[in-house]
Amino acid sequence: MAATWSAFAVRGFRALWLAGLLSVAGDQLARVALSILVFQRTGSAALSAATYALSMLPALVSGALLSWLADRYPRRRVMVACDAVRAALVAVMAVPAVPLPLMAVLLVLVQLAEAPFSAAQGAVLPELLGHRYEAGQAVQQVTTQLCLVLGFAAAAFVVTGVGAHAALAIDAATFAGSALLIRAGLGSHPPPATAESESGTTWWRRIAAGAVAVRRDRTLGTLVWLGWLALFTVVPEGLAVPFAHQLGAGGEWIGVLLAAEPAGAVAGALLLRRVARPVRVRALGVLAVGTSAPLVAFWGGPTLGAALALLFVSGLCSAYQVTAGATFVQLSPPRVRGRTLGFARTGMIAGQGLGIVAGGVLAQLVGPAAAIAWAGTAGALVALAAAAAWARRRPDTVSAALPAEA
Repeated sequence: MAATWSAFAVRGFRALWLAGLLSVAGDQLARVALSILVFQRTGSAALSAATYALSMLPALVSGALLSWLADRYPRRRVMVACDAVRAALVAVMAVPAVPLPLMAVLLVLVQLAEAPFSAAQGAVLPELLGHRYEAGQAVQQVTTQLCLVLGFAAAAFVVTGVGAHAALAIDAATFAGSALLIRAGLGSHPPPATAESESGTTWWRRIAAGAVAVRRDRTLGTLVWLGWLALFTVVPEGLAVPFAHQLGAGGEWIGVLLAAEPAGAVAGALLLRRVARPVRVRALGVLAVGTSAPLVAFWGGPTLGAALALLFVSGLCSAYQVTAGATFVQLSPPRVRGRTLGFARTGMIAGQGLGIVAGGVLAQLVGPAAAIAWAGTAGALVALAAAAAWARRRPDTVSAALPAEA
């Protein structure tokens, strides 16, 4: 396990890691605050889920149109600028007089800045960490999910104590803190030299380069498919508020429901780091199926305790995303790495947003538990197809092509 934490020996990684934790903590607090606020005012599961999804759906546009910035400008500059923009926008959202429709517009604008930030961050990490890259990814997964567990578990209490607008002000402060940390702790990290040769390339070709690279490489395409399965397993997250209401659970259980899956993901990431990489790579398809399969049991209308256990198991299997993501990044061509990451994240985040919206609409018709069960059933079937496609990619050959581990 010591190798897992070796990434902390790199100064730039420490800055990115701490900045990321700040942003995650603030974002989850803000998401829960907005979801509770909308549900309390409207009583609508669909609108509550749609509000949560607004933090994801804008990636459908920004990931496709803005990720190329990470391959065109110094990556530290891109990240600091994105954090500064988000801090300013969320600060406006924190003003009590701002109405809900305008708040929704501002939330969309905040998320438009997320794609170039994440693309720049994702492209920097392999350069920073080298052979420690997957170890660094595991560290980020474990600590981020722990932050989600603590943040979700505490969010309802914090919002009750300080109010939704104060929670948004805290979120704005985390973005400002992230910008300062990255500015002080990370080198410039200019884009690859090949990016300069694209100066005469059309705007559309720059944008499409990431998608083209994925389309041409079937291994990358299958890894993207495995990653995008998260659109099914995110549905319980978007329906936590109405599901708790259906069970007659108090508001304090909303955070616990939201924390169950991230808690499982933490345990899964720690367990997988004890397994040799060739085994982890071979197991991607099986674990992808295992992430959706527990949600099928929601057809039985589980009790609160059973639902928590099912969500924990789903999260346990979802740790495969660490290995899938690290493999995707290491196999991506360096000159378009930011854009391939942007393309992959666009599909994942936008898919999650669409999944939450669809789950919210379905919950209005059949109830939250049945909507989660539908998502699990569909996700398990699609995951079976993805697992078969991954087996055809010969995982042992893929594993042998990766750089040596730390």
